[in-house]
Amino acid sequence: MLKRYFPILQWLPDYKKASLPGDISAGLTVGIMLIPQGMAYAMIAGLPPVFGLYASLIPQIIYALMGTSRQLAVGPVAMDSLLVASGLGALALSGIEEYIAMAIFLALFMGVIQLGLGLLRMGFLVNFLSKPAISGFTSAAAIIIGLSQLKHLLGIDIERSNQIHILLKNAFNNISDTNIITLVIGLAAILFIKTLKQIHNRLPGALLIVALGIFSVYVFGLHQLGVQIVGEVPKGLPALTTPRIDLSRVSELLPIALTLALIAFMEAISVAKAVEEKHDDYEVDANQELIALGTSNIVGSFFQSYPTTGGFSRTAVNEQSGAKTGIAPMVSALVVGLTLLFLTPIFYYLPNAVLAAIIMVAVFGLIDFKYPVTLFKHRRDEFFVLLVTFMTTLGIGIKEGILLGVLISLLLLVYRTSRPHIAVLGRIRNTNYFKNVARFPQDTETFKEFLILRFDAQLYFGNREYFKKELLKQIRGREQDLRYVILNAEAINYIDSSAVHMLRQIINELKNREIKFLVSGAIGPIRDIFYTSGLIEDIGKENLFVKTTEAFEHCKTLSQKSAIEEKITLQSKKILM
Repeated sequence: MLKRYFPILQWLPDYKKASLPGDISAGLTVGIMLIPQGMAYAMIAGLPPVFGLYASLIPQIIYALMGTSRQLAVGPVAMDSLLVASGLGALALSGIEEYIAMAIFLALFMGVIQLGLGLLRMGFLVNFLSKPAISGFTSAAAIIIGLSQLKHLLGIDIERSNQIHILLKNAFNNISDTNIITLVIGLAAILFIKTLKQIHNRLPGALLIVALGIFSVYVFGLHQLGVQIVGEVPKGLPALTTPRIDLSRVSELLPIALTLALIAFMEAISVAKAVEEKHDDYEVDANQELIALGTSNIVGSFFQSYPTTGGFSRTAVNEQSGAKTGIAPMVSALVVGLTLLFLTPIFYYLPNAVLAAIIMVAVFGLIDFKYPVTLFKHRRDEFFVLLVTFMTTLGIGIKEGILLGVLISLLLLVYRTSRPHIAVLGRIRNTNYFKNVARFPQDTETFKEFLILRFDAQLYFGNREYFKKELLKQIRGREQDLRYVILNAEAINYIDSSAVHMLRQIINELKNREIKFLVSGAIGPIRDIFYTSGLIEDIGKENLFVKTTEAFEHCKTLSQKSAIEEKITLQSKKILM
């Protein structure tokens, strides 16, 4: 039970020393990133900068103990920070103290919702997030987050936006103010990281360029020439306190907390799934991810953390820097903790352009070019899902993109199940195989008195009319000679009450036309439905067969089923009980 809720107990006993250098390198790199990034995200949320560091400390430790992803970097993120600011900004608050209290309680509130969803095994919701939707969302979000670093790369003030056209417009309007030295530092940092990666993938390029950046600014006094640096980082660890607000405010926070809980989960699970595909030594469990993220926010709120989740940029950096296990986020938390206590002077001269370069290289690595090309060539419908998700995320917003991607994936699923594949079967000459006549037109033989149909999906209210329409169309084409309709039910795994009613109507209509309806290959759950719905009385027990060839031969020769055929075709839980 402990291993289920604390996956660290699964991988830690088998931890390999060879993973330690990568974990330490990634942990140090992400930890250093978290210092200016966390402060910036807190300011986006409308909070004092130090709260970004508090949110970077405890939540990632808790996630390292309970999360199933080995690379997901948990902490403050831009999207959640924007949602906090927009949600709390709409409330009538008395001042900054109440605002801070509400933001911290919001972390507790959304954590409770996520934990509850995880314990109720609601992680299956992520199954409706298809790979095309994830790919489109991830690529677009990577572009937006990468381009949001232009302000640091160019050394100019660019108003933040989650819409690419606004972001680029804002950048273009201010491009004349570009600080050339800052731009050179940023481009050199990108080139340095990419070059080291080409030389050897395990070299800590990001870590080295951070050290070089600090050294260059300190020695040459570049900050006096307009190069923006991190500056002073506040000292001191967060105090343990209980999140408290006026109970009358809870109802106001509910819609914000619910939105944050779902969006944060989708954001974290999508990037976790994207990174998981690059590794075959673990599997992300959506339910446990909800529990881990929820617990991270709950415990974090007691240490003055505002809402957190898995971030795109830090996860990308974490993975590319060589992180193999949850040791990496523990190292990151240690870096943040030590920084708060002792190391703030070291990062004073760190250029923001270097951090922008690290983020841009990392997130642009999340953009997948091959997968959309493959879908365009072979699966145009899924390419459409990817394209719409991608364009919506770029043009409208991150949360709108992921939600629309889920919606379109569901609509595509409904469309496919409403019009599933139906095959008319014929017998392969000189064999007992019955195959789709459309696929084997030269090899199959059909018989005018038989219609053999295979339906390749569940039968439910959404496709019952389609099934009926296709069946009657085939019957009309050979009605004068038709004597037998055989339904191959091997691919049918469920029949709902609406479809049962439709089948009963068809069977009775065929009986009036003196056409016998037979079923072959029905699996156990379908036979159970035949009995519990009473449909077995309409079909007739004698008209159920194990194989299509047996149903066919029975009608041709009017032979009797053997004892074993009788037992297999009629076996049901109802009979066993």
